Amino acid sequence: MSVEKCTFCRIISGLEPANIAYQDSEIAIFSNIHPAATHHFLAIPKTHIDNINHLNISHIPLIERMAQKATRVVEDSGGNIQDILLGFHKPPFNAIDHLHLHCISPMSEMSFLSRLIYRPNDLWFASVEQIVRKLLQM
Repeated sequence: MSVEKCTFCRIISGLEPANIAYQDSEIAIFSNIHPAATHHFLAIPKTHIDNINHLNISHIPLIERMAQKATRVVEDSGGNIQDILLGFHKPPFNAIDHLHLHCISPMSEMSFLSRLIYRPNDLWFASVEQIVRKLLQM
C-alpha cells in the first residue's frame, strides 16, 4: 500500500480526522474508532512501517516507547493501567497496513468477541513482550 493511501499516514498528515491524544516527532496516539473497552487507543509510528513482520532489533526502542506513551495516555484519560492490554495484530489479521499498537483498558470490560480478537500471544494477536522477544532472537 502506498503511503498516500494509508489511512494512518493520512491521519498523521492531517488529511483524515482523528481524536489525537498524544503526538511527538516519532509517534501519534489516537482513539480507536471501534473501541473494545472504554479506553482503546492506537499508537503508531509516524514513519510508515507496514506491520510487525517489518520490524527488526533496531525497532525495539520504538515499540517500548509506543507502549510507554500509550499506557500514559490511558492513565491520563482515567483508565486503569492495572487492567490493560497492549498488543499488535499479526498479518493477515491487521485491518490497516501501518504498524499500530492497541492499548485497551479496562481489559476486564471487553466483550467475549473482543476477548477473542485481542487474545494475547495467539495466532492473530501478539503482546509487546512477545514482539520484543522475537526481535531479540533475530
